[in-house]
Amino acid sequence: MTCGTVPEMITGDPGGSRHALEDLTQRILDFRDQRDWAQFHGLKDEALSLVSEVGELAEHFRWREGDALESRVAERREEIGDELADVLYWTLLLAHDAGIDLEAAFLAKMEKNEAKYPVHSARGSARKYDELDDEKWS
Repeated sequence: MTCGTVPEMITGDPGGSRHALEDLTQRILDFRDQRDWAQFHGLKDEALSLVSEVGELAEHFRWREGDALESRVAERREEIGDELADVLYWTLLLAHDAGIDLEAAFLAKMEKNEAKYPVHSARGSARKYDELDDEKWS
């Protein structure tokens, strides 16, 4: 069996003509609308649901390091994937309902991060942008 692209798997369109985030968001909206759940999905509740799912994801990693963490990930890969999918679900729904173009927001944020963390001063450092020594690599 051959697997297609994400847009193809979602829409059945082998051309994958639309953006993957838009396709995923539409699938979420269809799921929600078929169940008449929009009435329960205010922005506050969507944000809280996102936080809840992030907490469930974090539970897989808490109190584990090194080999124990690697083993946990290997043993629970599907469950961790489910939690990541839940995080993505609420992120996409929240962005949609708040009128945020998530792809554009992501790209704009990456530009800001690139400006805050120039390679010459941030490479190999875990410091926050306001603690970087910009002259360090001059």
